[in-house]
Amino acid sequence: MTSEPIGDASKKVFIRGPKMVTIRGLSSNNDRVAHTSSTVAAQATPHGAVHPIAQARLRGIKGRPDMVAIGTWIWLASDLMFFAALFAAYFNLRSIIVGSTPAGQQTMWEWGASHFNMPFAIANTVILVLSSMTCQFGVNAAERGQVGRSGSLFDVSKWGLREWYILTFIMGAIFIGGQATEYATLAAEGFTLSTNAYTSAFFLATGFHGLHVLGGLIAFLLMLGRTYMARTFTHEQAVHAVVTSYYWHFVDVIWVILFSVIYILQ
Repeated sequence: MTSEPIGDASKKVFIRGPKMVTIRGLSSNNDRVAHTSSTVAAQATPHGAVHPIAQARLRGIKGRPDMVAIGTWIWLASDLMFFAALFAAYFNLRSIIVGSTPAGQQTMWEWGASHFNMPFAIANTVILVLSSMTCQFGVNAAERGQVGRSGSLFDVSKWGLREWYILTFIMGAIFIGGQATEYATLAAEGFTLSTNAYTSAFFLATGFHGLHVLGGLIAFLLMLGRTYMARTFTHEQAVHAVVTSYYWHFVDVIWVILFSVIYILQ
């Protein structure tokens, strides 16, 4: 620690140098994980970093919620309102059409439901729900600073953030592929966006959800790319991984509700 006087010597104003303790740790695959504590310093240069890194990026601020996480929750709340409007329109349309259908005549909803391949839809849903679990395993790895696996690829207990997020990405991509296959099958049966009010409501609700899933897949790619490009895995990257999981869990919950309403309740 050093002290240097500045300004008027009679006032004896000093600037004290930072007192810093840096612990350098390695996660799997030689990824550097920053564990830096400081009593005064606003920045630190952990091993592997080119420039000093702000403490908020290394460790966060104790007792203060992360602004990125709060912003994500606010955005997801606004997105929830969008899906709530879709559900309201769906139920309103259903009540009007079903209520106006003569007794003994097949309703538009019954006609639409007869086109669904339920075993296929259930399997696709299970894949998406399980991807939420693998995503959370990745978050757990990020919170303990494990970027990559620390053992064999076949030993899932040693997996890190990357392996769990790659698996989650693959499962999400399978879900999108399954949804595209279902759309193609329905279209071949005359179940298209412009067929009737029911098909329009179906494609509007499931299509917007599919776009959200694609957005989640892009978020996973960005997160994974960041872990490979960064020299040091920081608190800031861990927060990025966590907020990505928030979005993915949100997408999964919305689909479970959509599946229950469209495929089960009909």
